Amino acid sequence: MVETSARLLRLLSLLQAHREWTGAGLADRLGVTPRTVRRDIERLRELGYPVHSAPGTAGGYQLGAGAELPPLLLDDEEAVAVAVGLRTAAAGGVEGIEETSVRALAKLEQVLPHRLRRRVGALNAFTVPMLGAAGPRVDAATLTELANACRDSQRLRFAYASHEGTASRRVVEPHRLVSAQRRWYLVAWDVDRADWRTFRADRITPTPPHGPRFTPRPGPAADLAAYVSRGVSTDAYAERATLVLHASAEEAAQRIGPSVGVVEPLDDHRCLLHTGAHRLDVLVVHAALLGFDFEVREPPALTDAVRELRDRLTRALHPAPAAPPVSPAVPEPPAG
Repeated sequence: MVETSARLLRLLSLLQAHREWTGAGLADRLGVTPRTVRRDIERLRELGYPVHSAPGTAGGYQLGAGAELPPLLLDDEEAVAVAVGLRTAAAGGVEGIEETSVRALAKLEQVLPHRLRRRVGALNAFTVPMLGAAGPRVDAATLTELANACRDSQRLRFAYASHEGTASRRVVEPHRLVSAQRRWYLVAWDVDRADWRTFRADRITPTPPHGPRFTPRPGPAADLAAYVSRGVSTDAYAERATLVLHASAEEAAQRIGPSVGVVEPLDDHRCLLHTGAHRLDVLVVHAALLGFDFEVREPPALTDAVRELRDRLTRALHPAPAAPPVSPAVPEPPAG
């Protein structure tokens, strides 16, 4: 009986690890006959696991979705990864899932073996998240609705609030969701504008019904993360600049988030930064505060703005001497 139960757990783990197995493949992995595999599959079905099968030489077994969530089998690394992910989700970023994440984490930690509980506990005890209360928060239901529309290739209708607060209604063909730190972006083809657009998920209010379905078109870029980063950090601003930073791309990326600029390596000691701002003087201050030596590649007007700031700072360090006070004129006595 113990041997049969252990074999069932091993079979369930194999079915959860891969999408489809042949009967011969399962028999070989378990060291039993195909007939034993068929009996074990029936036992799993009796326990509520929806195992689908297809007859013939090309057929096999596949674990499907059921009406209720059956127990999952996770290896050590998977269990730790899920626990850490739930802890991160509980800290915020997606509104409405913090409490749910805490409940799920409590259930998982309750059944973790002692060795894994120590690993997760150490990560929790000695990690301080920098996920403050500030910043946009995305409703979990909205995020799920956007993801479903991307998956099902279904046109999406929503109300959208721009950065300035201007409201508009959009009909889009959703392509992908891109997450950047605490922010989520929807990359979609705007039907009315006939062009690709990037939308902040926290500014989206879905307005069903959605549809109809559409044929997905190729995305706007192979690297969607870089595409979104460039759109929100550079293309969205009136003033754009390219700087040569005297630091490796890895060093620069540690200080420059995707919403600030796009980092492109030049060599082992230099990289390019593509960024933007509403005004050139803001760009100068931003570049100076990065903490790296830099050169202005473009635009030329940014070099003039750097000189202007340099002169202003120089005058602040070496103020001009105050002019001596002017003595009041003494009136001459009247002629006698």
